[in-house]
Amino acid sequence: MQKVLIAGASRGIGFEMARLLAERGDNVTITCRRPPANLEHLEVRCIEGVDVTDDQAVAQLADTLEGTTLDMLIHNAGILTKETLDDLDFDRIRSQFEVNALAPLRVVSALRRNLVAGSKVGIVTSRMGSIEDNGSGGMYGYRMSKAAANMAGKTLSRDLADSGVPVMLLHPGLVATQMTGGNGIDPADAARGLISQMDSLTMDTSGTFHHAEGYTLPW
Repeated sequence: MQKVLIAGASRGIGFEMARLLAERGDNVTITCRRPPANLEHLEVRCIEGVDVTDDQAVAQLADTLEGTTLDMLIHNAGILTKETLDDLDFDRIRSQFEVNALAPLRVVSALRRNLVAGSKVGIVTSRMGSIEDNGSGGMYGYRMSKAAANMAGKTLSRDLADSGVPVMLLHPGLVATQMTGGNGIDPADAARGLISQMDSLTMDTSGTFHHAEGYTLPW
């Protein structure tokens, strides 16, 4: 049985990962700003009131988890808005950087004492953060913030290497969630793929950018 923390699991992919991990017998803790409506159906611990963009809230999370060794830390929280060159709302773009890029760095940094050799870190990012794969343009805030998240994860993989903690960047695919307007694959299918990638993560594959289906993605 592994001890798992998922940051951002009130719905969608995070919720499904929590459900599947708990069902297979892992000890799962989730964080959320507000508890999910169907929390009673999950065999998980929920730490409420955690805004991953708030330094104090994340520091309080670290205090709550003091002395707990995590086998797996997954940062899933993210937001998406759709800026075009004709609609560059810079406040929305800044908000995406806060949640998509700075928050995973903030959470992993705050929980370093909970990670030991053999612990694993996963950051749910997006293929839209790939510079090489950008074939359609648009989505400025989301693309830029996810590219920054990828850089944060790659850098974390270097800085945590001496501690024996591998880090992986994870793309779930296009998933039918509130964020995507219901377009894409079932969240449970995406969650299974992400869990499979985390299970297979080793120091040899640390710092890689993986699709939930198992193949590596270009930076």
